[in-house]
Amino acid sequence: MTAPIRFPRFFVTSPAPCPYLPGRSERKVFTELKGPHADQLNEALGRIGFRRSQTVAYRPSCLDCQACVSVRVMAGKFQPSGTQRRDLKRNSDLIVNECRPWATDEQFELLARYLGARHPDGGMSAMDELDYADMIEHTPVSTVVTEYREPGVGGRLGRLVGVCLTDRQGDGLSMIYSFYEPDSAGRAGLGNYIILDHITRAAAEGLPYVYLGYWVDGSPRMQYKVRYRPLERLTREGWQLMDADEQHRLIAAATQPRQPQHASLAGARGKDGQPVKFPES
Repeated sequence: MTAPIRFPRFFVTSPAPCPYLPGRSERKVFTELKGPHADQLNEALGRIGFRRSQTVAYRPSCLDCQACVSVRVMAGKFQPSGTQRRDLKRNSDLIVNECRPWATDEQFELLARYLGARHPDGGMSAMDELDYADMIEHTPVSTVVTEYREPGVGGRLGRLVGVCLTDRQGDGLSMIYSFYEPDSAGRAGLGNYIILDHITRAAAEGLPYVYLGYWVDGSPRMQYKVRYRPLERLTREGWQLMDADEQHRLIAAATQPRQPQHASLAGARGKDGQPVKFPES
C-alpha cells in the first residue's frame, strides 16, 4: 500500500512594502515542498499560480490588490515578432547545455555582474556565494540549470553569457530565475533569447507551456512578459487566452522608453520579486 498524500500546511507572511507598485503592501501565502510527492505538489500548485523559491511554493495573497497575474506562453502556437526573430538569429551560435542544479563560481560571477548593472539596489544584490548556492541547489523537484555559452576555441569551453534556473514539469517549463551578461558587445537581446530558447525547446519536446511567473500591470520591469504570443493568464475562471488587441496595446506600451524608477522602489525584492529566504515554517 502506498502512503496517502498529506494535504500541505499553508502559511501567510506579514504585510510588507510591495516591490512592484508604490504605496501598496504585499502578502504571500506559502507552503513547504518536501517528501516523495514534492514534484506533483509543485506542478499542481504551479497550475493555480504558485511559484517556487528553493523548498517553498508561494503566491501573492494581498488583501486589497490582485495586480500580480500568473502568465504562461503557449509554446506550440508561439509566433515570434520581428524583434524576437532577430534576437534568435543574432544569438543562434550560442551553445545551450542543461546541467544539474549545482552552483559554480563562474555562474555566481556572472550573476554579480548582472545584478550590479541591472538591479544594483535590488534585494538580491547582497547575495553571496552561499546564498546563490542555496537558490540553485536547494530544490526538491525536477530542476535544471541551463547554461548559454559562446563557442569555445581549441577545445575549451566558451564564455558563459547566460544562465536560467528551470523547473521541468509535466505540462511545460517553469522559468524560476534567469540572468545574463549585461554588457556583451553584439549580444543584444540575451534576456529575450533565453525565454525564446525555452519556448523553442518546450515546443520541440511537446510540452504545451512555458511559465513566466507574474506579470504586474503598472510595473515597468514586469512588462516584458506580455511580448510573447499567444499568452495565457490565470483568472478566477482559470487560464484564459489574453485578447489579441489588448496584448497588442500592452506590447506597444511595454516597448516605450522606460522612465527611471524612484530609488525607494528600485527592486526591493529583486527580479520577479524573488525572495532569497522565506520565514521559517
